[in-house]
Amino acid sequence: MRILLLGKNGQVGWEAQRALAPLGGLVALDRHGSDGLCGDLEQAEALARTVRRLAPDVIVNAAAYTAVDKAESDAERARRVNAAAVGVLAEQAAALGALLVHYSTDYVFDGSGERPWREDDVPAPLSVYGATKLAGEEAIRASGCDYLIFRTSWVHAARGGNFARTMLRLAAERERLSVIDDQIGAPTGADLIADVSAHAIRGALADRGLCGTYHLAAGGQTSWHGYANFVIDHARDAGQMLAVQEIAPIPTSGYPTPAARPLNSRLDTRRLRKRFGLHLPDWRDGVARMLAEAV
Repeated sequence: MRILLLGKNGQVGWEAQRALAPLGGLVALDRHGSDGLCGDLEQAEALARTVRRLAPDVIVNAAAYTAVDKAESDAERARRVNAAAVGVLAEQAAALGALLVHYSTDYVFDGSGERPWREDDVPAPLSVYGATKLAGEEAIRASGCDYLIFRTSWVHAARGGNFARTMLRLAAERERLSVIDDQIGAPTGADLIADVSAHAIRGALADRGLCGTYHLAAGGQTSWHGYANFVIDHARDAGQMLAVQEIAPIPTSGYPTPAARPLNSRLDTRRLRKRFGLHLPDWRDGVARMLAEAV
């Protein structure tokens, strides 16, 4: 089996290199490319030539424009990366008979209500980022290719910056922190996403009837405020000295940003768990492991 992975140095892409390697021959690219191969989603024609040259059996797209707030003033670039380039990959996958694996987001929904979002709920993105990710999904479905789209949320990894590291840095510097408490979701490890992807790829290649859109998130739910408390309590239990004395809950309205965030980022993962026979561990397990690896 030949696998092309795009976005190899991102959070999910880095873990995907590990998880996908046992499945077959893996070519992993970042936006700078390698050996005349293009991994830059802003260069659509060169990207298409690379796919045709490699003729992979599986294309895994872990690259994206993820600067949620910046996208509000950089909409055209976000559209090129998250929508137009994804359409190119889908067209090439359809022509080759390849399986396309793509990652989307809870931001395709408006965050209303309290019920976890199901795959067949009607999307209504609040931001440019969410709209461009939805457009990428739609381009995949319109192409006729075989695909796995995984919508996920609140992704974290030991590699690179993340919410937990930011909280620990601030907790070491300040006695009081203010953290949003009315956005609810499940912190989800990039390692979990990569491992589930590899499992699902094996299943979908054996049975193309398993192709489709799935929600992928860790078990349980919390707020950013609850997430921060867990991280700081974990650090203190490990003997880390922190200055923070209070973690004050604040509403989203108290921390305005250029892009609107969904309040309800809960994702219903029953379809994924049932169709692929999976157990998705509680978010606390993944965060604790991430914190241990990040030390």
